[in-house]
Amino acid sequence: MASTTITKFSHLQIPLEDVLNATNNFHDDNIIGRGGLGIAYKGQLQRSGKLIKIVALRLNRKQRERDLEFWTEISMLSDLKHTNLVSIIGFSDEKHEKIIVTTHAAKGSLQEHLNSPNLTWTQRLKICVGVARALNYLHYDEGRGYGVIHLNVNSSTILLDENFEAKLSGFKVSIKQSLNRMDQVVLSEPIGTRGYMDPEIEKTKGVTQKSDIYSFGVVLFEILCGRKAFVPKETNRFLAPLARNHYEKETLQGIIYPDLRNHMSPGSLKKYSEVAYSCVKQERGHRPRMVDIMYELEKALEFQLRHENFVSPFCVILVFFFHS
Repeated sequence: MASTTITKFSHLQIPLEDVLNATNNFHDDNIIGRGGLGIAYKGQLQRSGKLIKIVALRLNRKQRERDLEFWTEISMLSDLKHTNLVSIIGFSDEKHEKIIVTTHAAKGSLQEHLNSPNLTWTQRLKICVGVARALNYLHYDEGRGYGVIHLNVNSSTILLDENFEAKLSGFKVSIKQSLNRMDQVVLSEPIGTRGYMDPEIEKTKGVTQKSDIYSFGVVLFEILCGRKAFVPKETNRFLAPLARNHYEKETLQGIIYPDLRNHMSPGSLKKYSEVAYSCVKQERGHRPRMVDIMYELEKALEFQLRHENFVSPFCVILVFFFHS
């Protein structure tokens, strides 16, 4: 990596010793997410006399192109600013360790909450809307002049703050692309995490913004079904083809996370499942654009909130009626 790049980001350097202290030497108890490219740890870092909560992403040593991934993420996070993206605090690059330190995610990664009965359908919808807004900003933001293909969207790179608001992270393999070329194939090896990868990569030998759409569709089904995209020992190891099959046979109810079923408005479920299904279509040309996905998910959330506002007062009236 050119020394000019390192100099450009020198103000973000954090001594490795500080990161080790912050994460209790990368203790297993501090792990909040595992992706194909590294492990994320929570911690508390001493900065300018204050103790701040952080997430430290430790890149896998085995990755051959770690250097490029490392500087790509630092460069991306320095440029990109959105309420649903993590913010960079700094990095450490010493003793064969490459660590990226970002803002705290009080609730860890989405992956940890997929099968939690405490994460309500409304909260899940809000998380989806947040990620959709972040991806829409990446794919097309007029003020920036270029688009970003994320290429690592999965439930462990979606972090959650104390209010369960989504913060997308994991920009190590992201690609900058001029806005008028976002649909053109960028030659690339299949990269990312198993279960989320666009099946068209093998065929076309590359990626487009529609590759992110596929990965996001898998996340939408993870959120709906309360299970991971890839479960090694299950008969249906991969969630995407399973969900597609159920949607087409109109038997999706059978794989929805049971704790959610009674709380969903029919309108929000219909809208949500239509969007999720359209994202995981095999052919890229049949997948929607991020801006449309965002609007549809916002509608699904609107339907759900309307349903809750209608149900709650009605229940109060019934309780009052039966008790008086």
